[in-house]
Amino acid sequence: MTLRISVIGTGYLGATHAAAMAEFGFEVLGLDIDPDKIAMLTAGRVPMYEPGLSELLLKHVAGHVGPSSPKAGKEGGSTGRLRFTTSVQEVAEFADVHFVCVNTPQRKGEFAADMSYVDTAIDELAPHLTRPALVVGKSTVPVGSAARLAERLAALAPAGEGAELAWNPEFLREGFAVQDTLRPDRIVVGTQSERAERLLREVYAEPIAAGVPFLVADYATAELVKAAANSFLATKISFINAMAEVCEAAGADVTLLSTALGHDERIGRKFLNSGLGFGGGCLPKDIRAFMARAGELGADQALTFLREVDSINMRRRSRMVELAREQCGGGFLGRRVAVLGAAFKPNSDDIRDSPALNVAAQIQLQGAQVTVYDPKAVDNARKMFPSLAYADSALEAAEGAHVVLHLTEWAEFRELDPAELGAVVAERRLLDGRNVLDADAWRAAGWTYRALGRPS
Repeated sequence: MTLRISVIGTGYLGATHAAAMAEFGFEVLGLDIDPDKIAMLTAGRVPMYEPGLSELLLKHVAGHVGPSSPKAGKEGGSTGRLRFTTSVQEVAEFADVHFVCVNTPQRKGEFAADMSYVDTAIDELAPHLTRPALVVGKSTVPVGSAARLAERLAALAPAGEGAELAWNPEFLREGFAVQDTLRPDRIVVGTQSERAERLLREVYAEPIAAGVPFLVADYATAELVKAAANSFLATKISFINAMAEVCEAAGADVTLLSTALGHDERIGRKFLNSGLGFGGGCLPKDIRAFMARAGELGADQALTFLREVDSINMRRRSRMVELAREQCGGGFLGRRVAVLGAAFKPNSDDIRDSPALNVAAQIQLQGAQVTVYDPKAVDNARKMFPSLAYADSALEAAEGAHVVLHLTEWAEFRELDPAELGAVVAERRLLDGRNVLDADAWRAAGWTYRALGRPS
């Protein structure tokens, strides 16, 4: 019998995972407490921007009529494998494997992760599990959570030991989430039985057959893989940004330094892009939660370096504000500033802990008139920062600006015509917060070009 799958939580992670499971050929039922979100997904619309996700959802959501595809029905349209509901009982009766994909935000006023959504998901699902089922956590959680939740699940489920927990951390990159789910670079599962491993091998049979490594571990190791991976990536980003600070002091060029370091195979070039630093809903809160958990375990000294990683990252934002102030003649009052970018990274409309919006808000508080443009994130930014001005294009945002800040690395911004943009600004001053624009081309068009960690 073919497995049936549920996905609990249909946010960024859950919606992507549900669509991918349908693509693998499973019948899938997504669960969320938000009826508006369920209605949107049922209509084949996604509540966030993620390249390829809308198309994948439409391909499989029940009732959608559209072009045929290799895995669609004979008469075209949807495969009908994917449905959504607000009923926990329906999910429990439907599925053999339940993926928990709810959020674990940073706890208010603390570094620690807020586990309330995960705890609630287990508490509400477990009493309805009247037959054997595998519950699989995908949320990013503090090490030790899976063992605690496994005991909770066994105690609450009528099926008793037939309701089992496994942990399968996600490694999605926003902007590449669909491909990272369909063809991940590795699959890590924390299990306590051969049955759980067998079921997860069946779930991931397609990527395993394509050569994706399938790593079986204990609960704690599986949880730590995610925390350690994010901490390493954050450390690598902050390392090169620390080098950018030294480069500015020494008159060196951090972009050339990054390239030279990247040729060392032991180091590699990925994540050595200096600039404004990282943000989003994962790296900042995950490294802080990791520090908090290490402290609870009595291993806080092992991760004290992450405090400096976090500090370096936040200093990049302050440094960008300082550079903008310098370009405005030492003060922002009466000055117009154009900010290109609102999302925390390109190919996303996610503005959680966005460095770009943080910088824009700081500059506005100091008296500047700030106008922001982003290809996808303006609507989200307007809801969170209604006092900022917004534009429908880079040209509109730059009109009358005394300085232009490039803060999110969209391809659209790399393709801007320096002369065309120069025709609408008050002064041709550009700060490249991502170190990706062609400095020579902008200077040739009469712009004063500055970037973090590079000579002026």
